[in-house]
Amino acid sequence: MTTSFPVTKTGLRFGLATALVGCLALALIAGPGRAADDPVLAKVNGTEIKKSDVAMAEEELGPSLAQMDPATKDENVLSFLIDMKIVSKAAEDKKVADGEEFKKRLAFARNRLLMDSLLAGEGKAATTPDAMKKVYEEASKQITGEQEVRARHILVETEDEAKAVKAELDKGGDFAELAKKKSKDPGSADGGDLGFFTKEQMVPEFSAVAFSLEPGKISDPVKSQFGWHIIKVEEKRNRKAPDFEQVKTQIESYVTRKAQAEYVAKLRAEAKVERLDQPAADASKDAKPADAAKPSDSKMAPPAKK
Repeated sequence: MTTSFPVTKTGLRFGLATALVGCLALALIAGPGRAADDPVLAKVNGTEIKKSDVAMAEEELGPSLAQMDPATKDENVLSFLIDMKIVSKAAEDKKVADGEEFKKRLAFARNRLLMDSLLAGEGKAATTPDAMKKVYEEASKQITGEQEVRARHILVETEDEAKAVKAELDKGGDFAELAKKKSKDPGSADGGDLGFFTKEQMVPEFSAVAFSLEPGKISDPVKSQFGWHIIKVEEKRNRKAPDFEQVKTQIESYVTRKAQAEYVAKLRAEAKVERLDQPAADASKDAKPADAAKPSDSKMAPPAKK
């Protein structure tokens, strides 16, 4: 859970009341630390605030702290925790915790933290070296061998413009320089270089021509939904999978999400769930936990290009 807090010189001020509940509830799952590694940074009416409390709050308040330097961040977080201790004590004195709304929010925060903690453990247990290597090898098989083309293109509005560009190229014009001057494509500053791509990453009209040309050849004008293209193929190769270390983080994320989704699906299958907000005939259509996207479908593949 994340909550935005405006920053002032005196520290992080309070946003939603639920943020207080979330930070308090986080203490329920925090592990004990050794005194030498967890010094006391402040005391509020005798209650200690330790280094580990600051670290926990930093994790909770992450987006609000992203632009701060470390010293400013630590000062703001500590100020926030001091304020939180003071205000929460005042809330206790006013019996805020006895209110039904508070109890509901606290129960929600507790359930969310229990869920997040358990799923984090399931995900961590699943990300073994063997499991990650297996995912990498399976994804690599889908990638290796597929043909890729590296090409440049010049994109213009009309066929007449495209024919004029082709005429200049036929007279010996430099393709990259003409792309910089004439192309309306955002990549024109790079001489129209599109890098390597597969057939599926381009619109069909473009791919059909690009993959039919030999390296060094330049196409006649080609029409697509974006305008008129002149294409020059620079190189062709069989696609290679990236090194494991390049995609290790993405694979770890995939394995984690997959394990968590499967664990939730298992628990759901074993639970008695009664949906009272829809007809009984539709109850079997309840949404299941989403499968994690395969690395070969997302992170291990380059983004689509026009």
